[in-house]
Amino acid sequence: MIFKSASTPPQHRCALIAKPAAMTETVFALVADYGVTIVFCVTFLSCLALPVPSSLLMLASGGFAATGDLSLSAVGLSAFSGAVLGDNSGYWVARKLGTRLDDWLAKHPKRAALRARSATFMDKRGGSSIFLSCWLVAPLGPYMNYFCGVTKFTWLRFALWGVAGEIVWVSLYVGLGYSFADNITSVASVLGNASGFITALAVVIGLGWWLVRASKKRHTTFSA
Repeated sequence: MIFKSASTPPQHRCALIAKPAAMTETVFALVADYGVTIVFCVTFLSCLALPVPSSLLMLASGGFAATGDLSLSAVGLSAFSGAVLGDNSGYWVARKLGTRLDDWLAKHPKRAALRARSATFMDKRGGSSIFLSCWLVAPLGPYMNYFCGVTKFTWLRFALWGVAGEIVWVSLYVGLGYSFADNITSVASVLGNASGFITALAVVIGLGWWLVRASKKRHTTFSA
């Protein structure tokens, strides 16, 4: 898809770039210089757990689409393609390189039991976990990709749930950037705080659930 050249910024782009903070300013400059190519690259790298500002960049590219400097469909397709390719790359890297880890887990009874419980959990709730990790708790998404690969979670299920999750993630961030092009810094701040809170809450709940189960199991062992 074709997007308009950003080599000579039009007047309406100035309003978009005038007031952002340093990071936001850098992201705007990258989008202006490289267009949808940088969108694809950054979303791809973010799904491999590299520390790049993918959400902010999608917001910015949505803002550029709102001003007519980029094609909205090209932005969405680039972000979606990068994210899906990144998810699947992480999965297959972990699956191929995780054989030794899997063998190591299988050699010890406790580790093997943990591995078996993880596989059981993924069989029951793996699809929804993958879906939510793509957008609701996005910081955990790359690690979910690796975990699915190491545990040899069914690739087709992983891919389909991942595609569904990335549709939501890309639509949410690009759509908000497009709708609130004049307030991208504020939107990015709100979303960043919300994402961090939800991710932390999910981790706390997960640890609490694990501790409760471990406590019950220990109590049962002692009672026997």
